[in-house]
Amino acid sequence: MGGKRMDEARGDDGHADENAARDDANTADIPDPDATTKPAPDAGPVPDPAPSPTPPTPPASPSRPRKRRILRLLAALLALLLLPLLTAETALRINYTGDPAPGTRTRHRDALWLGHAWVDGRKTDGDVRALARRLRETGIRDLYVHSGPLEHDGTLPPSAYKKARWFTAAVHRELPGVRVQAWLGDVLATETPDGLRLERAATRTAILASTRAVLDAGFQGAHFDLEPLHSGDRNYLALLDDLRDLTHARGAVLSVAAHQIDPLPAFHSFWGTTTGHPKWWSQAFFGQVARRVDQIAVMSYDTMQPSQSLYGGYVAQQTSLALEVTPKGTDLLMGLPFYHENRFGHWAHAETVPAAVRGVRLGLSRTDAGRARFGVALYVDFAATEADWRAYRDGWAATPPAAS
Repeated sequence: MGGKRMDEARGDDGHADENAARDDANTADIPDPDATTKPAPDAGPVPDPAPSPTPPTPPASPSRPRKRRILRLLAALLALLLLPLLTAETALRINYTGDPAPGTRTRHRDALWLGHAWVDGRKTDGDVRALARRLRETGIRDLYVHSGPLEHDGTLPPSAYKKARWFTAAVHRELPGVRVQAWLGDVLATETPDGLRLERAATRTAILASTRAVLDAGFQGAHFDLEPLHSGDRNYLALLDDLRDLTHARGAVLSVAAHQIDPLPAFHSFWGTTTGHPKWWSQAFFGQVARRVDQIAVMSYDTMQPSQSLYGGYVAQQTSLALEVTPKGTDLLMGLPFYHENRFGHWAHAETVPAAVRGVRLGLSRTDAGRARFGVALYVDFAATEADWRAYRDGWAATPPAAS
């Protein structure tokens, strides 16, 4: 997630007397020009002076043609790199045009990511009542409350979620029908030496034990956000298989936060080779994950898009790509950016809630407008503004007036 984003003049002093003395000394040795140009008496005609030889033109530096060739080659390479990018960005801008289909609004399966303060003792009953007032008359059905992070060995100390039972009971009292899931995650050791290692069977076993513990504490589901998770990770799929068996046996929900899908075929491979951070998943791998869970929430923010229209077009594309491979029995949620940061990969002026909502509706309209198990997920409660909430309610959660 989730997070993130310089001279001086010089003058010379003159010495007039020294310059004058130097001029006198220099002119004393200069011969009279008349003495050299007038002929002596009875000396005959003076021949024309021989013309000065024209200095030969120096040959062109052998490095100049080579430099020109290098510059032309660099320009061609730059054009080859920019052309696909410009083509893709143009397609995203076009993808943002048009009108969403009627009825492409909340299905009352939306979700909200909540910060750790709700389960570590900082929040009160009054805070829960205020949250309930905020969420009534919206489409939010699930709360992902941060209850970790997991330790790198997959364990989870009970002190991390010590107020879980109080919070789940308070939500059920104030918001009947809303589920509370434990949001668990950690940094994976996929791109750095430190982190959680899914290839270790002992680590996966510890994650299962941690999941049992949070379900025992009153949570109705477990929501996993493990990053950076590379496309095709078989150990992750194996973990999801085991987690699904565990949660379903307990009547609980299994959900995950998912990476974005390749905007171009195999783009994660290209990006991983050039930067060391693949970032995206293949569409096929996204589908493999979606088939193993009850809910999959796309982290459709931090997209590197510089304008609202390009960001909205990108979200529309991501919505369509995800719909194409998510089973009808799995809830698909598209993330909305309820936070405001300026850093590499995220511009707050571009990644806005109105642009994301419009993109979601356009993608849904074009791909599967009648999809029932679909919603949006709001990231994150503690960074949201009133404008964010208003854009969500007006653009997605509000029921439009009936046609007269």
